[in-house]
Amino acid sequence: MKLALVRACTRSACFELQNNTCYTAPAPFRVQLNGQTVLEACCTNVFSVFSLEPGKTYHLEVLATDGDTGTLDFATAAESFFVDASRYGLVNDGVTDNTAFLQAALSTCPPGGTVYVPAGTYRTQSLFLCSNTTLYLEKGCTLLGGTDRREYPILPGVLPCADEQHEAYLGGWEGNPLDCFAGLINVINVENVTITGEGCINANADNGDWYQHIKVKLIAWRPRLFFTSKAKNVTLHGVEVCNSFSWTIHPTYSDGVNILQLQIHNRADSPNTDGIDPESCKNVNIIGDSIHVGDDCIALKSGKLFLGTVMHTPCENVTIRNCNLNRGHGGLVIGSEMSGGVKNVVMTQCLMDHTDRGLRIKTRRGRGKNAVIDGLVFRNVEMRHVLTPFVINMFYFCDPDGKSDYVQSHEPLPLDDATPRLGSLTMENITATDAEYAGCWFSGLPEQPVEKVEMNNVSISFAENAGAGHAAMMCGAAECSKLAIWAENVKEIHFHNVKLEGYAGERLNFINVGSFKED
Repeated sequence: MKLALVRACTRSACFELQNNTCYTAPAPFRVQLNGQTVLEACCTNVFSVFSLEPGKTYHLEVLATDGDTGTLDFATAAESFFVDASRYGLVNDGVTDNTAFLQAALSTCPPGGTVYVPAGTYRTQSLFLCSNTTLYLEKGCTLLGGTDRREYPILPGVLPCADEQHEAYLGGWEGNPLDCFAGLINVINVENVTITGEGCINANADNGDWYQHIKVKLIAWRPRLFFTSKAKNVTLHGVEVCNSFSWTIHPTYSDGVNILQLQIHNRADSPNTDGIDPESCKNVNIIGDSIHVGDDCIALKSGKLFLGTVMHTPCENVTIRNCNLNRGHGGLVIGSEMSGGVKNVVMTQCLMDHTDRGLRIKTRRGRGKNAVIDGLVFRNVEMRHVLTPFVINMFYFCDPDGKSDYVQSHEPLPLDDATPRLGSLTMENITATDAEYAGCWFSGLPEQPVEKVEMNNVSISFAENAGAGHAAMMCGAAECSKLAIWAENVKEIHFHNVKLEGYAGERLNFINVGSFKED
């Protein structure tokens, strides 16, 4: 058995079994630290240990029920100060407003220190973390979001500069710089921040008015549960997060973001409650997370046309591994706000279970010439009852003009600065069972076809009693059921060992496909 240390914090650590299985370990196992059993009956490739001592070396041993074993030595990070937040006046009754008490502990923690929040339920509004600090939430601790939006600060969309020539962008909503409420946890203009522990961050949105009039700006646009802006080296590890106001984990314009073994739970009918949405970030690791939400599970973004043009900051160098994507509109989604581009993305060893779509790429005319998706590798993934496993849609009908002739026309329009481009996409070693609507739906623009789709060792089978529905959100796309492969406006398609079972009608349905090779 091969083991790897994903990350060691001051009082916790995250590990990964190195194998080829998707999310679930080959056999259950127990974990020992320095000879003492600390975990029993573990069954996932990624696991964590907590309540460790800072600056200490440990010997880790994993013993699986099938007889396989592995060992690893590691050391926790050093800690300068231990700040017990209960000494600042916390009241753990779930009713008293603890915002000021918690913020005082966070703001006064010296560099290298840990703010410790003990078990209990602490009602709070927006909190802001400082550089070079750790927030540790003890098992049984819940940070519970307040329900009155008037008690949340507003992050302005645009901050004017003293030289009257430049401006900064802070608040945002769906890819535009717009005033929004601050998140429950905010990491802004800081570096080296860790949030870890076995506690829970519950935005409590289902007990407020956040899910009413979702398309209307009420004072400001809805907050996120966890929000970063222009941060560096941020780790979110181990905690449970639930009942988000809108997007749950939303890092923006940040470098070095680690999202490790989170449990993300939002109601299936909760609107816009994506799981993890890195936007214009680089060097992002999403490892070992379990996501059950009311919208897309993981969505990579880079703003709409204005921010994509002005900031020109892609979402890049993203690793997604050993995640369980359970329910939601899409497993891995790119777009539709991707005007800064998305590149160098690798997803491996992930399990998608009962999501509407598996790999979902959505864009449209008007996203801009910087809206380039390239270098996407989607490998070693298992899909169970995903309605449409693969969707590429360059006619996505979002925004007020989404159903206009400009966006939806299937006649070639002139190439201009608003035309997006999709480059090379590789999908390999993937099994999808009990699909319903379609196996693959690829729709490029007639004036800018998808450059290349390559599928290697892919197996798709359909449910016997498959229902009918829309594989892609675009005008003119009829409902379908057991549709094998639909492709239009694609320059090159290469299939190697691609198997489809249980489909109805023609296997290949092509319009304006330049080159097709199958072996």
